Amino acid sequence: MAHKKILVTSALPYANGHIHLGHIAGAYLPADIYVRYQRLRGRKVLYVGGSDEYGVPITLTALKEGITPKEVIDRYHNANAEAFQRLGISYDIYGRTSWDLHTDTTQSFFKNLYNKKFIFEHEMELWYSTKTNRFLPDRYVKGQCPRCGYEDANGDECEKCGAQYTAKELVNPRTNIPGDTSTPILKTSLHWFLDLPQFKEQLLQWIETHPEWRSNVRGIALSWINDLRPRCITRDTDWGVPIPLDHPEAKNKRIYVWFDAPIGYVSNTRQWGIDKYNDPNAWEDWWENDDTRLIHFIGKDNIPFHAVIFPAMLMGQDNFILADNVVGNEYLNIFNRRTGKSEKGSKSKGNMIRVSWAIDKLGTNPIRYYICSIMPENKDSDFDWDEFRNHYNGELCDIVGNFIHRTLTMVMKNFDGKIPQPGSMDEIDNAMLEAIASIKESVAESIEAFRFRLAQEHWVDLARKANVYFDSKQPWTTRKTDIERTGTTLYICAQVVKALAILMNPFIPDGSANLCSIINQEIKQQGPEGGDDIWEDIGELLPVGFSLNEPRVLFPKLEPEFIEQLAEEHEKGLAS
Repeated sequence: MAHKKILVTSALPYANGHIHLGHIAGAYLPADIYVRYQRLRGRKVLYVGGSDEYGVPITLTALKEGITPKEVIDRYHNANAEAFQRLGISYDIYGRTSWDLHTDTTQSFFKNLYNKKFIFEHEMELWYSTKTNRFLPDRYVKGQCPRCGYEDANGDECEKCGAQYTAKELVNPRTNIPGDTSTPILKTSLHWFLDLPQFKEQLLQWIETHPEWRSNVRGIALSWINDLRPRCITRDTDWGVPIPLDHPEAKNKRIYVWFDAPIGYVSNTRQWGIDKYNDPNAWEDWWENDDTRLIHFIGKDNIPFHAVIFPAMLMGQDNFILADNVVGNEYLNIFNRRTGKSEKGSKSKGNMIRVSWAIDKLGTNPIRYYICSIMPENKDSDFDWDEFRNHYNGELCDIVGNFIHRTLTMVMKNFDGKIPQPGSMDEIDNAMLEAIASIKESVAESIEAFRFRLAQEHWVDLARKANVYFDSKQPWTTRKTDIERTGTTLYICAQVVKALAILMNPFIPDGSANLCSIINQEIKQQGPEGGDDIWEDIGELLPVGFSLNEPRVLFPKLEPEFIEQLAEEHEKGLAS
């Protein structure tokens, strides 16, 4: 079925720390490339994101810093929203789960499921601190993983091996609250569970209609569905969305963050409709309309929630659509130059690279280009400072930037900055023009298939072919002996430059905008209402006599000494 609208989401990052490049590689850059491409096609696309502001990590940060949870989320929501904006992540709304509208939406989801008997009560044993007289949810308790033996595992899951387990399975538990080093005890607490097994057949049928999904997503989703169990969706805490039940046990508990977080996509869409159109019902045309194609972009760790739990929650409502694709990336790790080994990004190791720090040092073009070139689409990849410089200098500078600059410089010097009149074209000339159309299609096909690394390689390859063409025609020689031949060469090269300005737009929008300003082109920013198919303009040629502006270097090279300096700062923990 042809969809009339596309609704895109990226996983909501916790507002308890700064976003880093691992986040960008996992969920945000691939989504932004896809969204920007769809906007160029003139399609109706809405990109929704925001901060995940509830849950234990928030309160733990607040306890450690001696401030309120509200102060924590305000600090990091604002910092992360700014970092996304600076990197060019083009959200239509970047919302908050602390908004009243989100509470209303989450409680509506809960009540619908509860009234339909998809939620039930159940007593469970949880860790309890006798020193502070409180239950210890999730990260309030640490211990040894019962599966892999990791000594610093959380109360319900292991960060190292990914195992999930019940509280009583944790080995050698210890309280993880500042000022409390006591050994916790097990105590019974009443909680509410989402009865996921009721959705098993429906989930299986849905997954089986999507054989095109990435194997990692399908594999993880099917393994969960084949071993589906009820899941606790409440916690013993006072920070989060209140449980909308008149029950004495509900007062001191809140809805679990992994139930409320994905509902943030819906509540933020509701807020967008109010902000944009002053229409509280505008969201329904995106979430309750079969004409909408819903696509989630996430990291690997979020696959179960987006391919199993959230779909079940949507199935338990009335008219919600389900995702057409769940695009899950693997992890971006860090290459340790001292050990020569790859290691997982970790706050405790101080080896992560904060987005705002990277932009301050490098700007957006090198970051977006390199992250796309190593995007962990099918397997983990490593951020490596030496490879960062090699990719950026060797490809974006030496291939793309060099071709653009040499073309525009010769047009400026030999034809007064105007597109020259071509003479008769030979087979090589025509092949170069035809390459523009074929590579345009290759880039489009790759983006539609969520193969962003390949898509970027295609448009870089257009510049690579154009460099070969330029060298074969030797305009620096023919300008002295055959100015008509020179005009033909530069006419064709100028068309490639114009095509590159549009092709690179989803990937490096700042580079695209700078190039457009030189060649007097404008790429109109189109919103969720859709518009013109600008992508098709790639095939429209710049007319003879069209004026260009003075060329300038688009992609300055990164010197080895500068990259070495950044790598040293990173190793010292200054980048995290």
